[in-house]
Amino acid sequence: MRSTEVVIIGAGAAGLMCALTAAGRGRKVMLLDHANKAGKKILMSGGGRCNFTNMYTEPGNFLSQNEHFCKSALARYTQWDFIGMVAKHGVPYHEKKLGQLFCDNKSSDILEMLLSECDQVGVSLHLDTSIQTIEKLEQGYLLDTTLGQITCESLVIATGGLSIPTLGATGFGYQVARQFGHDLLPTRAGLVPFTITDQLKELCTELSGTSVDCLVSCNDQSFRENILFTHRGLSGPAILQISSFWESGDTVEINLLPDHDVPGWLQQQQAERPNSELKTLLGEIFTKKMANLLADNWFVSKPMKQYTHAEIADIAQKLASWTVVPAGTEGYRTAEVTLGGVDTREVSSKTMESLKSPGLYFIGEVLDVTGHLGGFNFQWAWASGYAAAQYV
Repeated sequence: MRSTEVVIIGAGAAGLMCALTAAGRGRKVMLLDHANKAGKKILMSGGGRCNFTNMYTEPGNFLSQNEHFCKSALARYTQWDFIGMVAKHGVPYHEKKLGQLFCDNKSSDILEMLLSECDQVGVSLHLDTSIQTIEKLEQGYLLDTTLGQITCESLVIATGGLSIPTLGATGFGYQVARQFGHDLLPTRAGLVPFTITDQLKELCTELSGTSVDCLVSCNDQSFRENILFTHRGLSGPAILQISSFWESGDTVEINLLPDHDVPGWLQQQQAERPNSELKTLLGEIFTKKMANLLADNWFVSKPMKQYTHAEIADIAQKLASWTVVPAGTEGYRTAEVTLGGVDTREVSSKTMESLKSPGLYFIGEVLDVTGHLGGFNFQWAWASGYAAAQYV
């Protein structure tokens, strides 16, 4: 039987941060993961460049049934604290846009930094380790694992959500939460592409690979970013963002010309370039292929002078508020995050400790806290991991 002060299950972003911070306080920490490698999601994130935080992180960038929960942790470990660690290790990085910070080289720079910090403070990392059972003791917890039995005073669940099962995601953290009396809020895929199955499917397939700057809206939320047409439907940053607010059956509205007063622009074109065809004018904004497809699918393309006021109004409506009802999403297979999870009303926002089972802590994605796209989910992992580490 092994004995330690802190066991952290899950060697992803939140688990690594919690481990290095707790061990840095002098705690004896064991970090366990069933995968053969730590930080797999860190490695594949941001197209292999790891969008490790966002300069503009604030509580408004997070979704939760309990919207105030994230404030305390985010205030105590900010994006600037993490940027400080990155700078200390000499990891080169840049802002891509909208405050999104990426590694110049590759994601492994961030993972190696975290592992190096863990190593320096004596974290005991064990990969390929499964947990069979967890039992509450009078003081602490007893774990039955493939390493044998382990007892600990504090047990931290940092196992993430259900997104990207090919990287080893499971519902383990939710099982542990249920075992110790926690309520779970319904989970679903977030930051995920939409699938389209109706007559729009053909348009999406034809335009597959085309990216357009748009304003996308649904359920009183709007995001201005690129959308990407795919063989399966719609993706790209704006679509991923809005997917977290979309529910089955909802309509998504897309403004394809967010920089234009579209009715005014069309009337101006009609007055100034009466002999130009609509598809020619659209081809100056979109790719030629997209302009032709829109013109063929949505309007009859003819010289601008031939359109009536009603037709101009109809064209403006289609371009400025194209409405799409997605068939669904691509699901956890490609989702970047899991919405829902452990109900934060049953967890201390200061310590991340369970209010149901003393000595049990939940951090990162397993909790019902989901960030927008752009480095916010990593910042939640760092902040919640750091918060718990002060108390484990």
